[in-house]
Amino acid sequence: MHPFVFTLLFIFSFSTMLFIGASKSLMGFSIDLIARHSPMSPLYNSQLTQTELVKSAAMRSMARSIRVDFIGQISPSPSPPSPSPPLLSPPSSSPPSSPSSSSVESIITPVPDHGEYLMRFSLGTPGVERLAIFDTGSDLSWVQCTPCKTCYPQEAPLFDPTQSSTYVDVPCDSQPCTIIPENQRDCGNIRQCIYLHQYGENSVTIGKLGQDTITFGSTGMAQQSASFPKSVFGCAFYTNFTFEISAKSSGMVGLGPGPLSLASQLGPQIGNKFSYCMVPFSSTSTGKLKFGNQMAPSNGVVSTPFFINPSLPSYYFLNLEGITVGTKKVLTSQTGGNIIIDSVPILTHLEQGLYTNFMSSVKEAINVEVAEDAPTPFEFCLRNPTNMNFPEFVFHFTGADVVLSPKHMFIALDSNLVCMTVVPSHGVSIFGNWAQVDFQVEYDLGGKKVSFAPTNCSTI
Repeated sequence: MHPFVFTLLFIFSFSTMLFIGASKSLMGFSIDLIARHSPMSPLYNSQLTQTELVKSAAMRSMARSIRVDFIGQISPSPSPPSPSPPLLSPPSSSPPSSPSSSSVESIITPVPDHGEYLMRFSLGTPGVERLAIFDTGSDLSWVQCTPCKTCYPQEAPLFDPTQSSTYVDVPCDSQPCTIIPENQRDCGNIRQCIYLHQYGENSVTIGKLGQDTITFGSTGMAQQSASFPKSVFGCAFYTNFTFEISAKSSGMVGLGPGPLSLASQLGPQIGNKFSYCMVPFSSTSTGKLKFGNQMAPSNGVVSTPFFINPSLPSYYFLNLEGITVGTKKVLTSQTGGNIIIDSVPILTHLEQGLYTNFMSSVKEAINVEVAEDAPTPFEFCLRNPTNMNFPEFVFHFTGADVVLSPKHMFIALDSNLVCMTVVPSHGVSIFGNWAQVDFQVEYDLGGKKVSFAPTNCSTI
């Protein structure tokens, strides 16, 4: 265990976050997903132009790709971990870091915020409303709690577990705690479960696991709410990130495939299914996050298996067999899961070999002069695209051909410049959220598959 939690423990005692656990019947409910670039978002900056909004989102996407690659490099090996140092070891004067991170050069630079979509929920009894980042690439859900002397500034008061009549600490010998990898957990001075969750080199949240009631507002006609008692979550008392998180956000909601994620905790209560529908930049509507079997009727539903990679167990991997550009198909050379499907990055990142072959086909199909001054981080941009004929793109996942239109593959930076939303990866390939706009994307945790249904997400 890192020498980070340690002395902090004497000073802090708190915790809470969202992990679902009780309800007697199968449920279906939906909540708003608030796009950070939307005027309805508390993070919206009306002073930014479309070009600035897109470039900012693209830079966040690049940082996400780098963090994913870094976490894959430092993931613990199957061999037994070395014993953790005593809980109350003196803290390091430098930010916490992974034991193996010293051999990995950090190439992460701070960029504004993390995540493209936000969601609201209430925590505790009485319920306290929280706004958090929605993330399918993380299992741990967490909020910042009081007392906290090392947290990023947030506008809402820190969550105070002592003011909730339904909050309890999760013991360090309980199942939720022992699910956490041994080198990422420890026991507190009153045997509460202490966790560490890492997002990249020197980017961590540390706190204690708690159980409390989480409540979601329904978007149905009756405006009812859905409450889940004894939900497990992280109550953070230390947060240190190389990326910035907006003061509007109180934490993150993890919907990854692991057993502690929000989706996994809801489990049979929602038929082991959740889905989201993301809106384009131009939309003035919210997206939707749906729990339960609520797939929109569509003749174009396709499904593909998802896989878990032990090096990156918090992510859903799909198997990409190839990409068709117009009439030409570029094949991959991998099987068994070679691309992450991710809700956070706006861009699609392809491993270098595939990217090179893909772009060769794109340039051949479009056959126009590209802009020489493509703004960072874009690699391929076109000027004056009004009358240009774009090819159809098809991502061939195992068992599922996902047809993408030019609106998925290009994004306008201004009236006469469009840039491709596909860039080379720093490591693993990632299917980004711009390619998922106007699809209802369903995750079936029981059936271990992801489904895509073409949908107008601005109207559901």
